[in-house]
Amino acid sequence: MAGHLALIGGGEFGEGCSFDAALLEASGAEEVLVLPTGAAYEHPHRSVEQAAGWFDRLGVRARGLDVLARPDALSPEHAEAVAGSRFTYLVGGSPMHLRSVLKDSLVWDALVAAWQRGGTLAGSSAGAQVLCDPMVDPRGGAFTLGLGLLTGVAVIPAHDTWSEDAAHRTLKMSPPELVLAGVDSRTALIREPDGTWRAEGAGQVAVFLGGRPADLSVLPVEV
Repeated sequence: MAGHLALIGGGEFGEGCSFDAALLEASGAEEVLVLPTGAAYEHPHRSVEQAAGWFDRLGVRARGLDVLARPDALSPEHAEAVAGSRFTYLVGGSPMHLRSVLKDSLVWDALVAAWQRGGTLAGSSAGAQVLCDPMVDPRGGAFTLGLGLLTGVAVIPAHDTWSEDAAHRTLKMSPPELVLAGVDSRTALIREPDGTWRAEGAGQVAVFLGGRPADLSVLPVEV
């Protein structure tokens, strides 16, 4: 049975992210593995340091894994580290870079396998976007290919600051069968191992089906 999956709207590793404690407890992990891939061009080690400080407050160690470029994602050593992780965290940044690095890689296969074996997987902002297929393209709000851990679902991160024009454009282009989740910063949309979904954190989650308002019940039970 797959483990917990958290799609976070951004603003990770800080006050309001109450969901991390519950995810940590559920995972049984003694260490959180942080992949700063999305932030490769934005001081990735700062994201790791922030994660380390945050999870230290929650009683566990966070360790960064430098999967920053395509060769890193093809490394058997890195894939082995991901495969053995009970709690893996993809930070925010560029979803396009994150997709290009992880797509069809050893690290991606290991990440999916670890989650399917019951590990906890969290993706924040770009990390949440790329787990879905389709993925919202940050360059204009249209849809593009994601990595497809979840299909038929797309995430708008930092929905509380999403511009009205971008939101209107994305909703208008949304296919009839697509579930679109607008997740606020410091907020998580969480899939439980039994397939149920819940929202937790400082903000809210807005759900749309085919561009029209809906609720959490339209999210897929099976993945």
